[in-house]
Order: sequence, then structure tokens, then C-alpha cells
Amino acid sequence: MKSIQGKFSVDLAPLDGHLSGEQGMVTHRMAITKHYDGILTGDSKGEMLSVVTPFKGSAGYVAIEQFTGLLDGRQGSFVLQHSGIMNRGDDTLQLQVVPDSGTNELEHLVGTMQIHIADGTHTYLMQYDLPPVST
Repeated sequence: MKSIQGKFSVDLAPLDGHLSGEQGMVTHRMAITKHYDGILTGDSKGEMLSVVTPFKGSAGYVAIEQFTGLLDGRQGSFVLQHSGIMNRGDDTLQLQVVPDSGTNELEHLVGTMQIHIADGTHTYLMQYDLPPVST
């Protein structure tokens, strides 16, 4: 598998939804817009659902985003599925390329992504595999 890293920017905007928090839970439905820089260059759009519990540092979220652009010079799109849990400050976050979601030159892409946020800067580390371009 190849390993790449770079930066991305993200904008979140509230969406109307049917979620309603009860018994101290706060729920959110958000639109995601991202721009990636580096060997992965392009934009993505998606949606996120999250809940924050009454316990400080405990929350969960799921999201789907579709990226469109270039990966290592190859044009196409793919979908990332997010699953995140924060347990009183300890977080676990998994992002995975949805199988068979790759299009055009990114067809048959498989991989995972890690996201890191430090001092307001968002970075990614992506591990992926792509078959050679057929001629």
C-alpha cells in the first residue's frame, strides 16, 4: 500500500434534520465541504451526524463524503465512510474508502485515512492501493 499525507480545510454547516437529543444528548446534522491539498488534490462534499453526551469529552459521529479530484495524478472520485467515538477525551476515528466507490482512473481504489487536527490545522494520512492504469 502507498502512504501519502497532506493538508485539508473543512467547512461545516448545520442542516435541518429529524434528530432530537433527549436526556441531555445534543445532536447535530451537518453539511461537510472539504478541500484537500497534496498528492490528494480536490474537493469533497458530505454529511455528518453527531451526538454529544452530557459527559465532558464523550461523543460520537458518522459521516459520508465523496471526494472528486486527483490522487497521485489520477482523476476520479471515491467515497469515504467515517466512524468516530470520543470516550471522555480518548478518541477513535476510522475512515475507509467504500468498496467499489472509485470512478474513472480511481476505479478499484481501496484504502483508509487518518485525520489529525493540531493547532487548528487539519492533516490527513492516507494508505491506499490502486491497480496499474490499463493501456
